Amino acid sequence: MKPDIFYILGNRVRRDILSHLTCMECYFSLLSSRVSVSSTAVAKHLKIMEREGVLKSYEKEERFIGPTKKYYQISVSRSYVVTLTPHMFWYRGLDLDAEELGDFMINLSALRKDPEGLRELLAEFLKANRELEKILEAFRQVESYRSRLIRKIKDTYLKEIGDMTTLAVLHYLLLHGEATIEELSDRLNLKEREVREKVRELTKFVPITIKDGVIKLDEEKILAGGE
Repeated sequence: MKPDIFYILGNRVRRDILSHLTCMECYFSLLSSRVSVSSTAVAKHLKIMEREGVLKSYEKEERFIGPTKKYYQISVSRSYVVTLTPHMFWYRGLDLDAEELGDFMINLSALRKDPEGLRELLAEFLKANRELEKILEAFRQVESYRSRLIRKIKDTYLKEIGDMTTLAVLHYLLLHGEATIEELSDRLNLKEREVREKVRELTKFVPITIKDGVIKLDEEKILAGGE
């Protein structure tokens, strides 16, 4: 059975836990330190997500002397597209397993702007469905590609630089485009002073712009360096 993703995502603590797990490998006490609820509440949410099949746990021996710790990992790889209007509620789950990137011919200009009559309305709706299927497949392939890329970015960053917290800042900027110190402080559950220090450290390795308190990746420099 597929997990009830809307039930899982309907709780902010669970969303925060999932966000942390996408960024770094986490054991229970580390997760508890990253979210602003009690350890009892964290344990409850982890149990719910394991039950729903969103998470799986495993034990791992530490590199140095210490007890074996229980780690958690996201066990699904899907995107969800949702439409909610006064006339339509519709959603689709897309498995992110595409290995290839294809070209798609999407022809929205062929859709009539103001169809009239029931038969014509039905025909245009079906034509729109066909275009939507092509868009969804293109979306699935792009998201599969982004997922593979961000996994490699994390592995490369940890291998070359090794700092989990600056990686968390980079991860957030890649997914959201920009952030303020306050946003990062709230997301990472760090003091604003600590966030500023980590942003300064990150600028040594990744081009970043800071203007009017907003932190962004310097896309022009990054894209120029990747060509």
